[in-house]
Amino acid sequence: MRKLPAVAAILAAVLTAGCEAPEPDSFVRPVTPSAQPTSAAPPTTLTVVAAGDLLVHPALSEQAAADARRAGRDGHDFTQILAAVRPRVSAADLAICHLETPLAEPAGPFTGWPNFSVPPQLADAAASAGFDTCSTASNHSLDTGVEGIARTLDNLDRVGLRHTGTARTREEAIRPTILDVKGVKVGHLSYTLSFNDIPLPAGRPWAANLIDADAIRAEARRAREAGAEIVILSMHWGTEYQHEPTADQVDLAHDLLASPDIDLIVGHHVHVVQPFEKVGDKWVAYGMGNLITRFADGSEERSQDAVVPQFTFTRTAAGRWKVTGVDVLPTFMEYRPLARVVDVTAAAADPGSPALLRARYAAVLRRIAGLVDQRGAVAAGLRMPH
Repeated sequence: MRKLPAVAAILAAVLTAGCEAPEPDSFVRPVTPSAQPTSAAPPTTLTVVAAGDLLVHPALSEQAAADARRAGRDGHDFTQILAAVRPRVSAADLAICHLETPLAEPAGPFTGWPNFSVPPQLADAAASAGFDTCSTASNHSLDTGVEGIARTLDNLDRVGLRHTGTARTREEAIRPTILDVKGVKVGHLSYTLSFNDIPLPAGRPWAANLIDADAIRAEARRAREAGAEIVILSMHWGTEYQHEPTADQVDLAHDLLASPDIDLIVGHHVHVVQPFEKVGDKWVAYGMGNLITRFADGSEERSQDAVVPQFTFTRTAAGRWKVTGVDVLPTFMEYRPLARVVDVTAAAADPGSPALLRARYAAVLRRIAGLVDQRGAVAAGLRMPH
């Protein structure tokens, strides 16, 4: 959606409020989230937040560089861009991000489509926002080769973010990513539909995960055997800019959720919001949109819409975990006057904002609500603001 010139000045005031950059020390979050003392009783509920693509085009890198300069620092600062979702993300017991593009050296070069390489400080911002683990299998995983995979994972390690979907070694590839969340082991898997015709490197077929139902089920089983009580699958799939999931997405989701080893699927890649669906007593979010992006052309395809869902897992009497609550936070990637993620619910209800601006965000809220509910999610128990 293109920026409305009439409200540019208003947005400048609204979007720059309360956006002081955090100190560098605040960027790093512990690898093990919310660890409980060993004597504590095991929890009966866990909250898991997921988010859409972290997709950085050159225009967004330029904004991050400008934010860093204003804070008196070199490099790039993406924390202000993500500031609006930090309360939601950091409050969760486990928060999952999706890093679509490889990270570059600190000095660059930084490139956009078709072969991305983006500032490494994106990892710092993801950790600062409160994310704990990041899926890295995407159609851009191989854009800068095995060197890009290594840089990306090295930077995620540097800031204490776990990761899954790409690997530096065969041993890393076959070892499931399992996080200790309040004493509960949670497995995280990541797969993609393609690498944009870039072949996997010779001798390294394990460098990035390509979607294969049997391989996914096998890894989920390995995660269970390694102690995982909950297994969450991040899927980079679907047709770009299409709000309806493809038949392949729907069939694969139903097939994989029939496995006793997979509890939840969260989707990426399509750059717009797709519906949520309850499949039996499990959930799939087909597409969560772009958490951050900045298309230079104004992005007519509603690629500024996104959702940040929270899934509440409850331990059943039989000892298994299942999703008992889904709460969706709608967001919008504002481009001008500053690139910032907007909490749409808060913006639509802000009494300090002019009526024109509140009405604009209320329309975005209604649009996202309709997209999320295309497959009966609200009737199945999903909650989102009106």
